[in-house]
Amino acid sequence: MADEKPTDHTRYKRQGRTADRPYWILIVSIFIRAAHQVGAAVFLAVFLLPGRPDLPLMYLVLAIVSGIVLMAAEMLRHRQLLREPAGLTTIVKLVLIGMAIHGWVPGEYSVLAAFILASFFAHAPKHIRHRRLF
Repeated sequence: MADEKPTDHTRYKRQGRTADRPYWILIVSIFIRAAHQVGAAVFLAVFLLPGRPDLPLMYLVLAIVSGIVLMAAEMLRHRQLLREPAGLTTIVKLVLIGMAIHGWVPGEYSVLAAFILASFFAHAPKHIRHRRLF
């Protein structure tokens, strides 16, 4: 017991309210996340490949539906998700992708920036990703 170092809980004080979620939701969310990555990868490839191929509807639906399910699963656990970097990043990502789809910004750069931003915050430590900002 003497080998354990004291933990610093002060950095978690500003984390948004959390709730318990059943273990089966965690397991299902892993498979949903994998499906989302497939749909998102095809979506990204459409913007980055030369000649701009058409996006198959199945992959667009897969990316949208799995993204909504993932956000719902996260909101079960993190009740103030839209006040945390993880939720705000999702909103920024959707705005960037929407502007790219409508041609308001260069598509390849905007979609790539959205994916890099999402990847960065998806892999950030929990105390950064779920820190309550306001």
